[in-house]
Amino acid sequence: MSGPKTEGAALADIEALIADFQASGMRELHVRSGEFEIYLSADASAPGLGAQAVAVRVEPVAPAAAAPAAEAPASAAIPAAAPSSLPDNAVIVRAPYLGTFYRAPKPGSPVYVDVGSVVTADTEMCLVEVMKLFTAVRAGLSGTVHAILATDGAMVEADQPLFAVIPG
Repeated sequence: MSGPKTEGAALADIEALIADFQASGMRELHVRSGEFEIYLSADASAPGLGAQAVAVRVEPVAPAAAAPAAEAPASAAIPAAAPSSLPDNAVIVRAPYLGTFYRAPKPGSPVYVDVGSVVTADTEMCLVEVMKLFTAVRAGLSGTVHAILATDGAMVEADQPLFAVIPG
């Protein structure tokens, strides 16, 4: 990543690097350029720079094998929906890695999506931040947001359900 770039172009470069890493079959990749540094690993137990970066994946909810939703603090503005209460055709959008879940681009800004929002595969739904690196989580499919499964500002685990989307 040489020369000055817009934030969007830099994010696109990072996403391309992650996609290339995943397609390569490599187990680890460590890149350092100036003040920028990223560590990718296919090994969940790798020490890394603080988190494992993985692709955001979406998958249909399997009622018997649904993962439990994150427990929301009593003060949470939006309670997390239990996956068992989701329709059979709901698709789960998951966290790409361990980090802090943000529903809006900055404090006081409108949220990216809300229950009932219509999304496309490229719609940004939230941010997950780790060590000052913010990653936009995209829907990955077209549909309608049925439920928000994480609490704004809360720590989320890698692969934790964030949203339920009804395809369509």
